[in-house]
Amino acid sequence: MAKPDVQICEVGPRDGLQNAQHLMPTAAKKAWISALAAAGLTEIEVGSFVPARLIPAMADTGEIVAHGRSIPGLTVVALAPNVKGFQRALEAGAHKVTFPVSASRAHSQSNVRMSPEEMIAQVKQCIALRETLPADRRPQIEGAVATAFGCTLQGSVPEDDVVQFATMLAEAGCDAVALADTVGYANPAQVKRVFRRVRESIGGKLEGAHFHNTRGLGLANALAAYEEGVRNFDSSMGGLGGCPFAPGASGNVITEDLVFMFEAMGITTGIDLEKLFKAREVLVHAIPEEPVYGHTPVAGLPKGFRQAA
Repeated sequence: MAKPDVQICEVGPRDGLQNAQHLMPTAAKKAWISALAAAGLTEIEVGSFVPARLIPAMADTGEIVAHGRSIPGLTVVALAPNVKGFQRALEAGAHKVTFPVSASRAHSQSNVRMSPEEMIAQVKQCIALRETLPADRRPQIEGAVATAFGCTLQGSVPEDDVVQFATMLAEAGCDAVALADTVGYANPAQVKRVFRRVRESIGGKLEGAHFHNTRGLGLANALAAYEEGVRNFDSSMGGLGGCPFAPGASGNVITEDLVFMFEAMGITTGIDLEKLFKAREVLVHAIPEEPVYGHTPVAGLPKGFRQAA
């Protein structure tokens, strides 16, 4: 099978559920992840290794990682906020570990109780630890610059800071760097400008984009990033998600709508929309009280619609 034009990572099991008002049972999480993989998603962020007392929804992440590893061809992603979290991710066997490094000092303190520089020092320790492992046990490491387009706590985030922290992550040895609009402040012109500036600094190590749809610009921002050469996107089924430690950070880009947008443009995702809608049914059945969003699954596919070849 040919490699799709864009890679979409489903982050609902982590970013979506961490902000949900209702807990999804472990068995339901496994069923949902299996349904997502059956729809063609080859990368899923299944959870985060954070203290369960802070985010109870992530208490079963180790078990969920093990389930994800049992699915052939699936890259299992987990988030870690520090060295201890990374060690737990290693023990569980995550294929890829993402570290959130906020460009907003206020959000960084709220989210991980560290400055951005202290967080990057933690990432360096984790990269050094990875190098001590056998090659087949070394996960990919991604540094994600959070609040890269603004922050509900700090307000404006200087673009120079975003470039600086992205560059520090690349130079620390991260395999890839992503930019995240954690609170949904970004607009397409800003997205193009910031991605262009960061790419000028770190080149091909800039891979991913993580947008929230808080103010309705999620798809527009994703398209702007695509036009700047980005080919790796995070999204969340039903638009679930947000950061518990950033007030007003609601709603990720909706996976169903993002896939439809790209496929309608002739840009392949490798994801079957009809099977994706089936996975949505698993989600809704598991936490029926939780609001889910998405124009495409509600309206249905246009008559005669065919996915990109």
